[in-house]
Amino acid sequence: MALVSKTALKSFPLVARGKVRDIYDLNQSLLIVATDRLSAFDVVFDEPIPEKGNVLTGLSIYWFEQTAASLPNHLITADMNQVPGLTRDERVMLQGRSMLVKKGKVIPVECVVRGYLTGSALKDYLKTGSVNGIKLPANLQESSKLPEPIFTPTTKESEGHDQAITFSELVTKVGRELAEQLRDYSLKLYQIGAKKAEASGIILADTKFEFAFVNGVLTVVDEIFTPDSSRFWPQDQYKAGQVQPSFDKQYVRDYLESIHWDKNPPAPKLPPEIIQKTTEKYLEAYQRIVGKPLIH
Repeated sequence: MALVSKTALKSFPLVARGKVRDIYDLNQSLLIVATDRLSAFDVVFDEPIPEKGNVLTGLSIYWFEQTAASLPNHLITADMNQVPGLTRDERVMLQGRSMLVKKGKVIPVECVVRGYLTGSALKDYLKTGSVNGIKLPANLQESSKLPEPIFTPTTKESEGHDQAITFSELVTKVGRELAEQLRDYSLKLYQIGAKKAEASGIILADTKFEFAFVNGVLTVVDEIFTPDSSRFWPQDQYKAGQVQPSFDKQYVRDYLESIHWDKNPPAPKLPPEIIQKTTEKYLEAYQRIVGKPLIH
C-alpha cells in the first residue's frame, strides 16, 4: 500500500489541510482524506506512518456504524466509486482512507472523556487534586480507573496546543443547553465504545469527539475511537501505578519524551523502528476491535 503524505485532487478545491486530514469541498458535501501524516504534541512529523490513514478511516467507519443508533454521524459513504469527478488514479489512492461526509457547522470544542487517569489529566490532578475543575478522590495514581468517566473539554486551536477548560467555561463559550448536550452525548458514546472495546480485550482509557450541527441536528463528526483520538490499553497487561503499553500514538509520545524533545517545531526525525512499531500497533488495534485484519 502506497504511502500518502499529502494530496492534491484535480477536480475539487482543498478547503483545509489539518495535522492529518486533507478536506475537499464537493459543494453539498466534503471529502475527508486521512493521510499517513503523524502529529504528536500538535507538531506534524516529516515521516509518514504506513497504513495509518487506512486504520483511522476504517475504525471511524466501524464505530460510526456501531453508534449510529445512539447518535447521528456525518458519514455518507466510504466507497470512492460513489464520488463523481475523481480520476481513476485518485480513486485508487483515496479508497480505504477517505470518507464522503455531510457538511455541518463545527462546534469549536474538543469533547474529551476520561475513564482513567493519565497524561495531562494526571499532571493536573497531581498539582490540584482536580481535572478540569472536577475534584477527584485522593491517592489516585498513574493509570488509576476513575470512579466514573469524566467529561473534560478543551478548546480547539488552529495552531498550538488545545487548552483544558472547565464545564462552566464551556457553558460561557457555547451556552448551557449545548454544553449539557455535548457532555451527555460524549459520555454516552464513551460508554458504548468502552464496553465494545472491553469485549475485544482493550481498555478505552480516554477519547475525544468533535460535534457539528448538520441540518440543525447535533452530529458527531471527524473521527471516532481511533488510535489518534483515543488511548487504547491491552486489558491483560493493565496495572495501575505505571504507564501502560498501548495501541495508539502514545508509543510515539513515550519515545519523544525519552529523547527530551521540547515539543516545539521542528519535529525530530523518527527512527525506522519507531515508525514500524507504530504501524504494528495501529494495525493490531484495528484487528482487535473490528475482529479481522485490515484488508485493502
